[in-house]
Amino acid sequence: MALPGGLTSVDLVTHLQARIRRLDPQLSAIIELNPKALETARELDRERANGNVRGPLHGIPILLKDTIETEGMQTSAGAFGLVGASASKNAPLVDYLIQQGAVILGKTNMTEMAGFRGGPDGWSSRGGQTRNPHQRDADVGGSSSGSAAAVAAGLAPMAVGAETNGSIIVPAARNGIVGLKPTVGLLDRNGIIPASQYQDTPGPMTRSVFDAALMLNAMSGSDPADPASVGAPQGIDYTQLLVPGALKGKRIGYPVTFSKEGETLPVENSTTFNRTLEVLREQGAVLVPVNLRLADASRYDELLLSDVKDSLNTYLGKRSGLPVKSLTELIRFNDERDGSETDHQPVLREISASTLTPAARKPLWEALIQDFRSSIDDPIKAENLDAMVSDFDTNSYFGVAAAGYPGIAVPSGVDEDGLPTSAYFFGTQWAEPTLLAVAHGYEQAAQVAVKPQL
Repeated sequence: MALPGGLTSVDLVTHLQARIRRLDPQLSAIIELNPKALETARELDRERANGNVRGPLHGIPILLKDTIETEGMQTSAGAFGLVGASASKNAPLVDYLIQQGAVILGKTNMTEMAGFRGGPDGWSSRGGQTRNPHQRDADVGGSSSGSAAAVAAGLAPMAVGAETNGSIIVPAARNGIVGLKPTVGLLDRNGIIPASQYQDTPGPMTRSVFDAALMLNAMSGSDPADPASVGAPQGIDYTQLLVPGALKGKRIGYPVTFSKEGETLPVENSTTFNRTLEVLREQGAVLVPVNLRLADASRYDELLLSDVKDSLNTYLGKRSGLPVKSLTELIRFNDERDGSETDHQPVLREISASTLTPAARKPLWEALIQDFRSSIDDPIKAENLDAMVSDFDTNSYFGVAAAGYPGIAVPSGVDEDGLPTSAYFFGTQWAEPTLLAVAHGYEQAAQVAVKPQL
C-alpha cells in the first residue's frame, strides 16, 4: 500500500501514535510502542525523497504480536515472567518487513502465553484485558487479540499475528478484519516464542485481502533448517493473483454435514453465511456440498500440551536476561507475583505435568496430522475442488490448523447483535495463491464494511 498524496511516513506515524494515545486506554490493544518509530519514519521519508523506495510497504507502520522478537523491545507473550533484557536482534520476518520499508510501530497485547496460561481471551498480566472495538464486552478472540483489535480500530493499517490453533483466525473474525494463517513452514518461525513445532506460524492481519497478500509478499522467506519448510514455494507475488473474475469456474466446497465415528450431523449455517454462498454463486463459482469428516482428536490436547512443554522449556533455556529459565520457574514466578489463593494458571500447570516424551510423541503427532490432512484432502480430491469455505462459527479452523494447512477469514457481515461475522476459506498445503484469489474475489463482490463506532 502506497502513501496517498503528499502524506509522509512521519505524518502517518505521528497520527497513529496520537490515535493510540486517545483510543487505546479503552482497548488495551497495544502493549508497547517502539521508541524508534519516528526516527525510522524520518529516514524512510528521506529515502523516498531521494528516489529510493524499498517496496510497497515503504513508510507503512506495522504492529507485531508480543511473541515476535524485535530489537530493543520486550518480547514477553504478555507475561511479566518474560520481561527482562530486550531482544538483541529481530526475528527474521521482522527483518524482512524492515527491508521492504515497514516501520515497526509497536507490539500488541495478547492472550498471555498464547492462551496457554489459562486466562480469558485477550487478557495478559502485562497488558490487561484487550477489548473488542465493536462492543467492549464482546469476545475479542485470542490469542492475537491486540493485533486484531488494533487493526479494526485503525491504530495501524496492518499487524502480524501468530497462530498455533485459531490465534489468527478467531480474533480476525471476532473483530471484523482479514486474517491469513499460512501453511506451516511457508514463513520463517525463528525468533518467535514457540508453542508447537507442528502448528506454529506467523501471519498477516489486515483490513483487506490485498493488504494481506502485500504483507505475505514482504514476510516471505522460509527457514531451510525447518522440516516444515520442505517444498515451500518461493518468489510468488501474491498480489498479482488478485484479478477480476477470479471466482468464475472455481469449484468451492462447503460443508453440509460433519461426520465422526459413523455419526453424521447436519451443519447449521448462519444467514450471513448463506448470503456468502449466494455471492460466490453470483460470481460464477461452482458450489459443491461436501461432508467434512472430523479427525479423531481424542489425544490432541495431550500431544499439544506435551509439545508446548518441550518448546517453551527449550526457548526459555536459551533466552538471556529473563527472570525465569524454564516452565517450572515461570509458574513459580507467577505464584509469587500474583498469589495462589486461586489457580490463575491452570493450563501452565497441566502443561508442566505432561510426561509424554518427544520420542513417544513424534509418531503419535505425525499420525494425527495425517488424519487431519486426509479429512481435508479427501473431499478436495474427490470433488476436484479449488478451495473450501465454511461459516467461521462451525469451527472448521480447528482441523485446518491441526493439519498445518492455510486458511483465511474475511468479513461477511454482522449478526443480530451487531457483531462481525466471517467467512472462512481454507485448502490444502501451499494453497495460499488460490485462497487469496478466491477470498479477494468474494471480498470485492460482497462489499462488506464492518467498522466499529469509536
